[in-house]
Amino acid sequence: MMAHPDALFNRKQYIGPESLADICFRLICSNLDIISSKDERGYRILRKGVALPSEICDRIIEFAHRNGTRDIDDYFLSMFKDSPTRLKRVKIANSSLSDESVLTITKHKLTELELSECKNLTELTIEHINANSDNLISLAFRGGSMIVPSQLKSEDDSALNYNKRGYVLRTPNLKKLALWNVDIAAYKYELLLAGLTNLTHLDLSNASHIGHVYYHNLVPNLVSLSLYNVKINSHPEAFVTNISYLKNLRDLDISQSHSKHGEFENPNKILGDLVCGLPKLVSLDIGGTNLAGRGVAERPDRSIQYCSELCDIPGLSFRVHTPLQFLGLYGTAHGACRRHDIPAQVIAGEGNEEQILVAARVCMDNKRDLLRKVLNDLYHIFRYENCERMDQALHTVLEAMEKHPTEKHIQISGSATLFYIVKIQEENGLPVEMKRRIIGTLLAGMSAHRDEETMMRNGCLALCQFRIPHDVMWNYEELVRVLLHSAENAEQEGFVQRIGLYLLNSLACQVDGRHKRLLGELGCVPTMLRLIEYRLEGGLFDDVLEVAWSTMWNMTDETPINCQRFLVAQGMRLFLGCVDAYPNKEELLRNMMGLLGNVAEVENLRPQLMEERFVAVFARLLNSDSDGIEVSYNAAGILAHMAADGREAWVVKNPDRDYVLSRMSTAIDRWDLSAARNINYRSFLPLLRLLDIFHTPQCQYWAIWALANLTKVYPDKYCILVEKEGGLTKLEKLLKDPRPNLRMKELAHSVLMHCQLACHPEQLQPSKLSSDDACNAEAL
Repeated sequence: MMAHPDALFNRKQYIGPESLADICFRLICSNLDIISSKDERGYRILRKGVALPSEICDRIIEFAHRNGTRDIDDYFLSMFKDSPTRLKRVKIANSSLSDESVLTITKHKLTELELSECKNLTELTIEHINANSDNLISLAFRGGSMIVPSQLKSEDDSALNYNKRGYVLRTPNLKKLALWNVDIAAYKYELLLAGLTNLTHLDLSNASHIGHVYYHNLVPNLVSLSLYNVKINSHPEAFVTNISYLKNLRDLDISQSHSKHGEFENPNKILGDLVCGLPKLVSLDIGGTNLAGRGVAERPDRSIQYCSELCDIPGLSFRVHTPLQFLGLYGTAHGACRRHDIPAQVIAGEGNEEQILVAARVCMDNKRDLLRKVLNDLYHIFRYENCERMDQALHTVLEAMEKHPTEKHIQISGSATLFYIVKIQEENGLPVEMKRRIIGTLLAGMSAHRDEETMMRNGCLALCQFRIPHDVMWNYEELVRVLLHSAENAEQEGFVQRIGLYLLNSLACQVDGRHKRLLGELGCVPTMLRLIEYRLEGGLFDDVLEVAWSTMWNMTDETPINCQRFLVAQGMRLFLGCVDAYPNKEELLRNMMGLLGNVAEVENLRPQLMEERFVAVFARLLNSDSDGIEVSYNAAGILAHMAADGREAWVVKNPDRDYVLSRMSTAIDRWDLSAARNINYRSFLPLLRLLDIFHTPQCQYWAIWALANLTKVYPDKYCILVEKEGGLTKLEKLLKDPRPNLRMKELAHSVLMHCQLACHPEQLQPSKLSSDDACNAEAL
């Protein structure tokens, strides 16, 4: 039975802070060692002293499934075997659990059990249920969970054991039963439903050979009957006659997703007889059929005695004064859902936004093939029209994707719609909890369909609407894994590879060392180098080449292990190749030199840079004016760190160390101290270390110039960093030392002044150079 559209969606159910209980369940499901341990075979055992009531046990299974934390398999469910736990309501989908796990959970004397797409189950599951069915009220097997005994499918004598005992299910208190995809002879439904006289709800969707439902007498108390995708148009009169014996029936679903099964002769009469024969009917779904007749204001057939009014659906004219609470018309012939005078309070169809959202709700759990079409209709509303029920649409899409993670087309349509919803909603700011849910749903879909380019494109585009990396830090690793897979396996030079790499680069930027190390552990460096090598070998220059180097630049920042990974993976070979192939590509040169600047900061790695072919390139790039001063600046920084190790560490003869240092000074002299920078320092420690290198003043010069430039142009950002990391003390020490030249002391004074202005303006006093220094500074 369907409620009014406004009652279908409770905004409070979805929006608001995550409850403390949900936080606890999420934590437990992500860290099962809190309540359990593994035996030698990997099966979970509840820890001693832990006793869980049904309310908690049920929620653990529900939450583990809902959040995709883990497969609800035999290893997981063993926690509930022979332990002080209590299960009451269990719902499991897309699981590899076996009959043995069904025995484990049914021993808890469940009241409700639903197993969907659990393809390892056999008819033995039925016997476990029968042995523990005292409290069972609701039982459902949907999708690929085929537990109907194979003997019932054949004509041989092996079915005699069921005939002899006279039943398949021995569940005397059962009120709700769903058995999908039943494929047995029509007369064997009598055996299948034997003894279930207390049933009030029966779902036989996708069943074969259901016949005329002449076994209606076995289920006389039915109030709800679902025969979705069941062929009944062969002998519809007999079907209607038998169904009409179920006088308590309030909810009937005879909708179709196959149009040929929805074609009836005399549709107006069939529908009229059906509705007239079921006086308590309030909910009817005839979607995908022609039972709504041909068109608007069709004159009723006067041979049908109960038709007394004009009605846009002739077969329902009997209900003009007592309209149905719900009528399913999605996919009906002749556009029935678009007609005006329809005797129903709530309509599922494709005529407008409200009907589509109602249709989505109707299809959500049990009609995946139709749900794909409904989500596609919803997508078109967002793309070409204005959506009025934004919140409801958002949660409808999320629920569909969460409930059907393996359905590729549902994930594709859902992710495409999420792109438009997030793009609109994020302008006003989405709640944090909703962001987490959206991102988690997208990641689950992308993980399940990572080789589907359309899904990856939609997912990446939707993720780009968020603040990266800030909004995805809670699931950083999963996103990195998905994007690395895409970078490796997506079409080379394609959009998916490019946008995935853009996101990956964003994930490498503005994160701490732990996350940068994780990037390295997951194989980011060799993946980037393979992308670069592919382009070098093919003579291809594109944005992927530049972003791959940028990603490695970001992930090596203050992360020595990633710098080492770059060298081990022969990154320097590709560096030389790119310099030779693209000597005038400014952004490429900047990214590569920035990366090598990070490598040069690692003392034990610098000897690997001390080769003539590398040093010659660094020295040559000192004169570069590419990208402002950035390439020249990074080249000087690399050489400064290498020269800081002393003359004995400079083992190359060509270029000569003194020659290189002289060119360094010349390059630094020509840089504009007020130049804006395309660089981001998280720490000045590597620069501050160079202030102590008195044996090679060119190293000090580069470091002091960098500090002076950054504190002058970006005082709010960098002055506090200088003070925090002890830079002021080192600069004051340098000023008191007679060895640095006047230019360096002037720059040091500049840094101190900027820091005092930015951090302690109330303490500001005129700073004085010595008289000699002042004269020389004026000359400079």
